[in-house]
This record gives sequence, structure tokens and C-alpha cells, in this order.
Amino acid sequence: MVYEYEGKNEKEAIEKAAEELGLERDQFDVEILESQKGTLFKKGYVRIRVQPVDSEEHVAGEFEGKVPNTTERARNPSLVANPMPQNEFEEKLLDFVKTMIERMGYTVSVEVMFREDKKIGIKLTSESSSILIGRKGKNLDAMQLLANVYAGHLGREDMRIILDTENYRIRREESLVRLAYTTADKVRQRHSTVLLEPMNPYERRLIHTTLNDIPDVETKSEGDGLYKQVRVIYTGSR
Repeated sequence: MVYEYEGKNEKEAIEKAAEELGLERDQFDVEILESQKGTLFKKGYVRIRVQPVDSEEHVAGEFEGKVPNTTERARNPSLVANPMPQNEFEEKLLDFVKTMIERMGYTVSVEVMFREDKKIGIKLTSESSSILIGRKGKNLDAMQLLANVYAGHLGREDMRIILDTENYRIRREESLVRLAYTTADKVRQRHSTVLLEPMNPYERRLIHTTLNDIPDVETKSEGDGLYKQVRVIYTGSR
């Protein structure tokens, strides 16, 4: 189904659509129908057409069937780790994460989700998972950053700490991969460029890596700070 929204600018119109439809920005396509600049006697406005994107349709066209299996860890029991801490470092790390969240005012249980070379995943189970995740995962990112800083204080700067709850990381990763392929398909069909939403370094790297070998398409990051935007660009035949 297609919807139309109007705002004083494109951002406001998109925010209205997201709020009324209850969707995230990467869950619908936007087409600008009309744009009128404001004048001394008349207010400007932007009218957009919004179409929610079905999860299966997100990988339509020539990219269908090429989405990497990002849920291998969740589906392969042999990759699931012993949830209990196996050494002093893990014990201190889990205690730090649990204490941090409880001091924020939320009840949580923590356990090891997976162990890989120089990487450990920590699963958070809480009735307040949606708050711990935050908008676009920013709360989860902030807590993860603190956990990595603490690991450095314990002398494990080489170890990367991943925090997750309700399988948010897996769901977000799959969503971004679908978004990358859909955007690439769109810019190739329209011979245009698309600027994606602001993302953290890991999410941007995922977009760059996913589209690295797609013909006629290149990506680059734009902006300042931690959360930058990725521009997907049609380059033409080479």
C-alpha cells in the first residue's frame, strides 16, 4: 500500500511517515512528489509518497538470493558458547555490564553468548530490552563502548566486546544487508545516488562490504563524528 505525507521539508515529512506507520526509516521507500520552496508570502512544503517494503521484496531483482547468511551463529548450536564465565576476565566483564545496567535502573541478567578469536558476545536479558536497545541501537552501542573501555582497563585492549539483546544485532545486520542490495538496485535502475541514514562505523562497514563487488556501484561515507552517512553512487559501466 502507498501513502502520502506532507511536511515543511523532506525530513519532517519522512518523520511523520515513520511515526504514523510505526516503521523505521529503512522499512519504507520514499519518493518526492512535489517540493515547493518558501517565499515571503507562502510557506514551503514537501510532499512525499511512501511505500512500506516487505522483507522479502527488499532483495528483489538481480540480487535475489544473494543475501549472506548472517544468522549462522544463531542457527548452529555448535557455535553457542558456555554461558558461564570461564576466567577472571569474563567474570569481571559480566559483573561490570550487569552493574552498569542495574545502576541505570533496569533489572538484567547477563551471560556469554559466543566466544571467537579476540571477540566475545554478551547476551542481555531484560524486560526493558527496548530501552536498552534505544533508537537505532544507540543505547546498546553506548553500553558496548563502555564495556570495551573497561576491557581495556583490564589489559584486554585486543578483545572486542559485543553486547546484544533480543537478537537485535542479527536483525539489524540482516536489515542493513537487505537495505544495501535494495539501494544498489535502485541507483542502478535510476542512474542516481542515494544517501542512507546515519550509521555507526560497524554498520557503515557492512554496507561498504556488501556492495563492494556490485558492478556500476560505489559507496563512500559522508559527514563528521561517529555516526556518518553512506552514499551509494551509480558509476556507470567501466
